[in-house]
This record gives sequence, structure tokens and C-alpha cells, in this order.
Amino acid sequence: MDCTRIQTTPYHSKNWKYDVFVSFRGETRNNFTDHLFDALRRHGILSFRDDTKLEKGGPISAGLLQAIEESQVLIVVFSMDYASSTWCLQELAQIADCIQIPGHRVLPVFYNVSPSEVRKQSGNYEKAFMEHEERFKDDAEMMEQVRRWRAALTQVANLSGWDVKDKSQSAEIENIVKVVTSILSPKQSSSLSNDIVGMHSPVQELEKLLVLDSDDDVRVVGICGMGGIGKSTLATILYEKISHQYDASCFVDDVSRIYEGYGPLGVQKQLLCQAFMEENFPTCNLSLANNLIQTRLRHRKVLIVLDNVDQGIQLEKLAIKPEWLGRGSRMIIVSRDEHILREYGVDDVYKVKLLNDENALQLFCRKAFKCNHVAKDYENLTNSVLTYANGLPLAIRVLGSFLFGRDVSEWSSALVRLKENPTKDIMDVLRISFDGLENMEKEIFLDIACFFHNEFVGYVKDILNIRGFYADIGIRILIDKSLITCNHWGWIVMHDLLQELGRSIVRGKSPKEPGKWSRLWDQKDLRYVQQENKDLHNLTHMELCHSKNLVKIPNLSQAPNLEHLDLEGCVKLVHLDASTGSLEKLHFLNLKNCKSLVSIPNSIFGLNSLYDLNLSGCKRLFKYQLLEKSRQSEQLNAGQIVERHMTSSIRKTLTRPLQFLSSRRCANSVGLLVPSVSRFPALVSLAISFCNLIQIPDAIGLLRCLEDLNIGGNNFVTLPHCIKELPKLTWLNLEHCKHLKWMPSTLLPIRGGSNGGIFVYNCPNLSDTEGCQVTVISWMIKMIQVNMQCPLIKCKFEVVIPGNEIPRWFKKQNTGDSVILDPYPILDDNDWIGIACCGTFVAHHAPTRLFEETIESQDLISFGFRCTRSDGNIYSRVPICLKKDLITTEVDHMLLSFISQEVFINYYVSHIKEGASDLHGVKLHIISDYPEEVVELKSCGYRWVFKEDLEQFNPTMMFSANSSVQSPKHKFLAIQDQQ
Repeated sequence: MDCTRIQTTPYHSKNWKYDVFVSFRGETRNNFTDHLFDALRRHGILSFRDDTKLEKGGPISAGLLQAIEESQVLIVVFSMDYASSTWCLQELAQIADCIQIPGHRVLPVFYNVSPSEVRKQSGNYEKAFMEHEERFKDDAEMMEQVRRWRAALTQVANLSGWDVKDKSQSAEIENIVKVVTSILSPKQSSSLSNDIVGMHSPVQELEKLLVLDSDDDVRVVGICGMGGIGKSTLATILYEKISHQYDASCFVDDVSRIYEGYGPLGVQKQLLCQAFMEENFPTCNLSLANNLIQTRLRHRKVLIVLDNVDQGIQLEKLAIKPEWLGRGSRMIIVSRDEHILREYGVDDVYKVKLLNDENALQLFCRKAFKCNHVAKDYENLTNSVLTYANGLPLAIRVLGSFLFGRDVSEWSSALVRLKENPTKDIMDVLRISFDGLENMEKEIFLDIACFFHNEFVGYVKDILNIRGFYADIGIRILIDKSLITCNHWGWIVMHDLLQELGRSIVRGKSPKEPGKWSRLWDQKDLRYVQQENKDLHNLTHMELCHSKNLVKIPNLSQAPNLEHLDLEGCVKLVHLDASTGSLEKLHFLNLKNCKSLVSIPNSIFGLNSLYDLNLSGCKRLFKYQLLEKSRQSEQLNAGQIVERHMTSSIRKTLTRPLQFLSSRRCANSVGLLVPSVSRFPALVSLAISFCNLIQIPDAIGLLRCLEDLNIGGNNFVTLPHCIKELPKLTWLNLEHCKHLKWMPSTLLPIRGGSNGGIFVYNCPNLSDTEGCQVTVISWMIKMIQVNMQCPLIKCKFEVVIPGNEIPRWFKKQNTGDSVILDPYPILDDNDWIGIACCGTFVAHHAPTRLFEETIESQDLISFGFRCTRSDGNIYSRVPICLKKDLITTEVDHMLLSFISQEVFINYYVSHIKEGASDLHGVKLHIISDYPEEVVELKSCGYRWVFKEDLEQFNPTMMFSANSSVQSPKHKFLAIQDQQ
């Protein structure tokens, strides 16, 4: 394994025995010098003192010479009688010899004597040297020493130092100690030097957050991030760099461990011992410790670092309050949990980022090769390791050290083993955060690790809520604890190693027996279970989406606890096993884009537990299974297979009201979605988009629990009036309904305590576009009015309708994709209730190749609020899609959204420290995953909404010329009620 050694700049250092040597005359022993020694001791500086450190009976001169050589900083206190002591002058000569030796630093102090008098040997110094010359005039060797002493005086007196004559001794001693601590402060920690990669920029950013150049106030900054990302390393480097600037400093390692073993008093004792340089600080109870912290630190500029705080109560019990510290003090709190930091009231939080590719490679080379580049024949293996580590410093260090010195075959073997058995040293660190979760958050974490990495947060929340997991708070907790992130597109992201941790937890003590797992996510594990016919009582989740070669699923009768079955995009799946209909706990069934699916068991439609059913894109299912007459099944290609699935139960219900007509068979091909709608008591979400349906029957009104209905991409001409009779329906998607001509004047019911949206997108045959606008926006306004009367005002409504111009009611408008928010109107206004947003866009006809090169999950449009001062920008995905050949007529559309104050502050701008009062520089931002030549974002605008706007709704037309004649601060849009 040949490679070039890393070339580093030499750093002159040695193992000093003492930090400081002080040369002084006895006349200063009981005043200035004593105070200087005491100040150095309080700051943890080890000083040599000739009357305490020399062993009795030893050769004094030799001991002193050695002490000088072994001290890094050499302080000379020149006093009036200093030159009269030959002993002091011998010390001085030795000190002068050290000036040119790298690492030593000489500092002169002029006490009751002027620098000029010392430099020129005048006054008392002249008198002393006349006596020395008279004494040694017959000794040539000693006369040479006298000349050496004179030269040393001149040399040292010319150095930069302190003239303390007629000045405050305490102030000057403080200045001396500051310079000494600065000299002694290591430029780079020897214990961390080989691990310091990519830290320069984070240290600088952290220094900016601490505002180190200001002593006007006390600042507290938190450092957070996932386990192993380098939080403690960053805090340590910064502490070593800046601690010398403070009167007292302390770094409490692993607060969690100390607190667990010794309680809050143990942490406080360590803090006090470090701050006051006492080996055993005399305190025996919390009250006394609190009083000492409050009284002894309030007038001192201190630096406090608390590492690994994992519970809010630890900070509460420690009782270290910023107001108890002196001006200019700084506190740094390190935690994996951002919520702990925010709850304490930190001024800022620095989120540690993963290493970029360059720094990750540099750190790995240092550990694995002890050189600055990858060794020959190891390039591909190195890439595999770095892909696995994904920028996590802990993983890079552990794996690099483990692989050092091993040959290529051993590396290959280790990488294969990693996939089945992750490294314990890494997983143990990561698992600490998981073990600290409550049971419900643990389940959410495992669900995300197994199924929902890189999934849209709204989609994940819907499924988790169906599982009864209170997704809003659960996901927030995981984000705070640095276990997941939500990127600015609104997708949940989990680090690969955390995902592997979750899956290894699911595998548990039976990694080779998937039948015992609670979740299945890999097709090979499913095949194993299918072949072995294992008992699957533990299985609650099965995620096999986009398994393109999956043609059948196993008998699931041995998995009675299955709650979640996701088969989206299994394009070769033809039949759903009959056992699926016996899963009495099944909440979620996703068959989206199972394009070959021709039959599902009738018993599925009788599952009382089913909340979410997605049959979008299952065109063949509606064409083949759901036929008006069972005898027609004999004419299908699937023939007898389908006939066996068409039980007598479905034949008896074929003529019931709930019928879906397929355009391929016209009126003679009547399909049936369910045998009995009344047996769907719990269905909350139903998606049957892009199924070639030409009619939506009135009987759909019997789905009394339905909240979300997606019937986009079908071929019906009008909507049934029964939709407004669905008491809980608040989401309706009508995208790409190209044959839709008429809409009822009342579209959805009005209800409180909910969010909602209507999406009328790319419906080019609408006969009354203005009527559509009035219907949809009237519904939105009434929903806002009703929900604003609810005790918990937490709602969001959004609609997409045809339209090419932002209404003038939106006072703040801009061309393009963003507009800057002006926070002035809402500052200190208790009547502010939310924000209304608007944007216009158009999708152009795009070449087919574009859609062949992109993924289906791309968003046509999303909106959010962007802050250039923060990385945590959050966007909401608008649930409309763009597929090839769908845009045949280019029509402008308008996105309208209302966001209540609580949702705006606690979700969209929660990453901004002061909420609504800190909105300067924040923009309303509309984005698209598609290039500008495909989706053009034309304009956007917003308006703050106030309570009085609710009272002033009137029949004024939204787009009338008078709409701009309004109160300059408050007034909400009003729509002509044509119902």
C-alpha cells in the first residue's frame, strides 16, 4: 500500500514542565509578584517559583537553569534593586539566551523603574553595575559575565512589555495574564490534530454567532446535530482557541453522564472547580452551589461550554442563568436535541453539517492510508466506503482506522459485511438518540427508516396519522433530535447510517428470519417469507413499491397484524392475493400505478379498518374486474383467473348504485368499485385518478368519513351534486380532467377544525371559467371564516384555478417567483390572523424526452418562505402533477393559499429565532422541479390578513376595478356569491 506521506507545516512544540518562570528581586515578593503568581494560579497556569519548587539540598543554580529551559513563558520583573543581585542577573542572562529559541517567549515588566533606566543602565542600575565592576575587576571571567549581564538587560528591556509604575497593579496583572494565556493557548489540539478536517469554516461561523468582538452583553449559542457529526470536536477546537480571552473558563465534558452519576451538583462542582482552579470546590448542596455561581461569576467575563446535554431538566437544575454572568461572557451548549436549546433560550443555534466530499476524502485518507491521497488499487473501494459513511466524521474515522493496513481482499470482505452487520462502534453512538425517544417516536423513526426516507412530509404525516401516531409532533421531535431533516422541498431526509440503524433494530435478534420482523421493505425478504410460509404475526408494514419484477405477493393470512401495504409502481403485479381481504387491521393500501393489475379480492371492500385506498392509474382493474356482467370476464385475456376472483358476492352487487364507467367500454362497461359502500365506514382518503372513468356515481356520497378525494385525470363531464354531501370532505383534486365542462355552484361542504384544498388544473373544456373561480374561492373564504371561529386557529387552505393575473387586493406583488415580506404591518398587532398568498404560472407543452429523463415524483409547483439567513427553509408541495402528453392547451393558472398565524409561525418560519418579529429578508417563494422552459413562474403576491377582514367580507367581485380601493392596512378579498 504505497502512498506519499502527508506534508504538514512543522509546529515547534515541546513538553514544557512549567508554563511560566518569573525572575524577580525579593523586594517584590510580598506585593506585586505574589499577586501575579496568584492570578496565574487562578487561571490554571503552572508557574515556577524558586522558593517552593526547588528540591531541598539540590544544586540551586543548576535547578534554576533547568527550570528556565523547561518554562515556555519567561517573565522578568525589573525592580529598583534587581540589578544589585548577581543571582537575578544570572537568571536574566540565561533568559536572554532563550529569546532566539523557538517556543520560548520573554516578557519584561518594569516595576517602579523606567524601561529607559534598565535599557541604558542608568540610575540605580548604573550604581549596581559600578559595584559589580569594582567587585570583579581582578576576575577576567566574571568581568565577561558583567558585560553579558549588561547586554542581557539591554536586550530584554527592548522587548515589548509593561511599565506598571504609577498604574493599577491589579489591572496590569490582568493584562499580563491575558497575554500569557494567549501564548499558552494551543493553536491546534494535539489530541484532535489528525481529526481536524473541514473545521475552519464551522469555527468561523460559530465565532460570528458568538459575536466575540462585543463585551456589551452575554450570549448563549447552541451546537446541535446528529451523533458522530463532530459537535464536541467543534466545541473543543473553539474553546481552545478563545478561552484565553476570558477571566475564567470551563469545559464540562458529557453533562449527561455526570448528571446521571452525580446529579446536578456534580456538574456544578466541575464548573466551579475549573472556573476558579480549585481541585475540590467546597460545596455540598445545590443551594450553596447556585449561590456561588451567582455571586462569584456575576462580575467576571467567563466562557462556559456544556457538552452533551440530552435533557432540558439538566439545564434547569444546573441553574446557570446568563444574567448571573459578567458582561462579555459566552456560553456554548452542545446537544443532539435542538428543542432543548430553544427551550433554554439560546440566542442562536449552529447546526453542524456533514463533511463535503473533499473533506470526507481527506479525513479518510489520514485514517486509512496515513497519507494525503488514495493508495493505488483502492480507489473504487474508497468510494464505496465514503458512500456508506455519507459525510459522517465518526463513520469515516472508525472505518478508516479499521481498514488501515489491510489488503484489497480484506477491504472487499469488510464492505460486504458492513451491509449485513453495521459497525458496532458507529451504531452504538447513533443508537443513543433512538434510545432516548418515547415509544411512539421510536415507531415513527422505524417507519421512516424502513419506508419513508426521501418521501414528501405531507404524505408521510397522512400515513402516520392513520397509524395513530400524532405525526405533527412526532416528526418535529425527530427533527429536533437530529434524527431526520425536512429539506426545503418538503421531503423527509434521513442519513443512510440512521436508516441502517432503524432497519437493524427491526431485524433485531433474528436478522436471518424476516418472518419475525415487524416491517418488510425488500422484495428478496418477501420471497423468503413466501417460500417458507412463515408465521408473520410481528409484521405490521410491507413496503414493496416500484418492485418492477414483482408478479405476485404471498399469502398474507399469517400476517394478521399487517397495517400498511404499499405496492405502488409494481407494474407486473396482476392479482392481489385473496388473503389481503382478511387483514382486519389494514389501514393503508397503495396500488397506485399497478398498471397490470386486473383483480383484487372483494373482501377488501369490507375491511372496517381501511383508511387510505389508492387505486390511481389502475386502468386495467376498472376495465376487467369491475364489469357489469360476470360472464364478460370469460372474454378477458386473463380469462379464468379473473373469473375465480369474481365471487358470487360481487355478482350480486353489480347493479348497486356505486358504478364507475370506463371510457373504453362506454355505457355497456359498468365497473364497480365496492360491493357495498356502507361497508367502508372508516375510509378517509380515496384516490382513483387516471383510471379512464367517464362518470362518478352519486352513491359516492355514502362515504361519510371521506376527507380526501382524488379523481383527477379521468374523462367525466360533470361532477355529481352528492360530493357536497360528504360531511368531512375538504380536499378535492380535479387535475387533468380534460372533459370536465360543468361544476356545481356548491362544491364542498363547509366545516371547521380542518385544512383543505381544491385543485382545478388543466381542465381546458370548462364552459364557465369565471364561475369556477367564484365557486372555488367562495368555498375557500367560507372555510377561513368558519375556521377562524375555532378555539385552535391552526389551518391552511390552498386552491389552484385557471387565472392569469394576481388580484389587486394582494397589495404586495412582484413579477417572477418571489416577493419580499414586509413585517411592519403585523408587528405588535394582536388582530393579525394569517397571510394570504398568490402566484401565477403556466406549464408549456414539453418534449417526451424530458419525462423520460426525470422522475415521476417531481413537483410541478411548491411554495414556501425563504430566509437567506437560515438553511431550514420549508416549502409546501401543491398536489398537482405533470406527465408527458398531458399539456395540450397552455392555460395560465393561479395558486391561492391562506395560512393561519400559528401555522405560519410554528411551521413555515419556525427556524427563524424571533418568529414574526424577525421576518426581515424573508421572501414568499414559488418553485418548480421543472426547468423554466417547461413551467414558467410568472408572478406572486401576498397580503397580511387581520380579524376585521373577517367582518368586512362583502359581495364585491374579486376582480372588479374597485377591489384596489381598500383600507391601506386591513381588508380581505370578497367574492360575489352567485350560489
